[in-house]
Amino acid sequence: MALGPRLDIRQSQSLVMTPQLQQAIKLLALSNLEIEAFVAGELEKNPLLEQASGDDGPSAPDGIDREVERPTLAAETGSSDELIAQGLGGADSPLDVDTGADIFIDDSPGDRGSMGSGGGMDALSGGYGEDAPDFDSFAAPEVSLQEHLMDQARAALRDTDIIIAIQLIGQIDDAGYLEANLLATAHALGVPLHEVERVLGVIHSFDPTGVGARSLSECLALQAKEADRYDPCMARLLANLDLLGRGALPQLRRICGVDEEDMADMIAELRGYDPKPGLRFSSDRAAPVTPDLFVRRTREGWGIEINSATLPRVLVNHTYYVELSTGKQDRNSKAWLADCLASANWLVKALDQRQKTIIKVASEILRQQEAFFRQGVAHLKPLTLRAVADAIGMHESTVSRVTSNKYLACTRGLYELKYFFSSGVAASGGDGAVSAEAVKSHIKALISTEDPQAILSDDTLVDLLRAKGMDIARRTVAKYREAMGIGSSVQRRRQKALKGKAA
Repeated sequence: MALGPRLDIRQSQSLVMTPQLQQAIKLLALSNLEIEAFVAGELEKNPLLEQASGDDGPSAPDGIDREVERPTLAAETGSSDELIAQGLGGADSPLDVDTGADIFIDDSPGDRGSMGSGGGMDALSGGYGEDAPDFDSFAAPEVSLQEHLMDQARAALRDTDIIIAIQLIGQIDDAGYLEANLLATAHALGVPLHEVERVLGVIHSFDPTGVGARSLSECLALQAKEADRYDPCMARLLANLDLLGRGALPQLRRICGVDEEDMADMIAELRGYDPKPGLRFSSDRAAPVTPDLFVRRTREGWGIEINSATLPRVLVNHTYYVELSTGKQDRNSKAWLADCLASANWLVKALDQRQKTIIKVASEILRQQEAFFRQGVAHLKPLTLRAVADAIGMHESTVSRVTSNKYLACTRGLYELKYFFSSGVAASGGDGAVSAEAVKSHIKALISTEDPQAILSDDTLVDLLRAKGMDIARRTVAKYREAMGIGSSVQRRRQKALKGKAA
């Protein structure tokens, strides 16, 4: 056989993900708030898209107007070539979901006129609905710790002292502690060390009390002086905080020269001080978590609904499309207008399928974990992504994307969808397994009710859990306990002894 270059024609089949399908898959992993930002960007780019207002008549349960899908329904009976020619190539490839099943339970909270159902955003917000007051707007403008200190420095200091104060205040961290080396600061400014120390003493008198301290002992000492409780006994106690942390109360009493009653009084005084006074001026405000789904009990069973308050409704403006297409256009303009229409139709369809996919996955999670919604975290079952995917006929990666960054609100609280997936611990009776979260709940309940005079060791916890039907090793108990931030039996004994003394 002769060797040489040649051209061959071969026919083969392969799976290819179109850019639109890739984008639709990315939409699954976004939360409702992220979807709102994404849609806002699409509205700016595409003139044929518009966001529906609340006065456009009754909305569909998923927040998407069904009328905008009519142009694509006529094309669904055509071949793939016809769909691609119309720019709707993704219409015959469902996004791993049965779009024919209507699995939406109820209208969105915004579509209801009353709170009689007891669920949705209106119920969780106390019934105010869209007229709920914005309490964040009542907050005063945020002032940083440095700005607060500088305002006091300008009122108390002058000339060179202000320059020194600016240098020192700039090196105070968010907790209120001074991270500067005073000698290095004095050399950098070309001033005597005692001048820097004097200005620092003035800063120590600023609000909040304890700011500018270089250690925890100094911070608490400043607050004790402010409260007129800084005597020699308190000074010796603050100089030996490591012994207090270890619970060495007899040794501390000998060092301070006090009896048990005085020691308990001093410990109670320290508990009233703020170890990080600067944090009250922190600008990092915790952002509230907005639920993507609501689960509520109905007469017929359980109801699941999408939080449409954070989900925009998107429409395709066909009237504007007709106006643009009837005018004089060149080839490039016609191609651009066709791309805009195809992109708008695709976005509506992708958002619709995203909502149905989320509801379908959440419904299966609710079915699998119904005992949790009825009786609490102690009845949470072990669950995997594969189990949910097999039950609803989806790929495991799709379920993983759907449960990412999504939160579910129910009568028991607000939970991330990932929370319902956990590994299992073997049951001692051999009848199935218990969720790791359920085991943690039992450990936390046992420790919270333990007698201060009989602290439960990890071995004792193992025996108590085994009596409840949970076969778990001691090292697993220790791992779960540490993951919940609960100390060992020795640490808990010291903490409860200190609380008893302080009380």
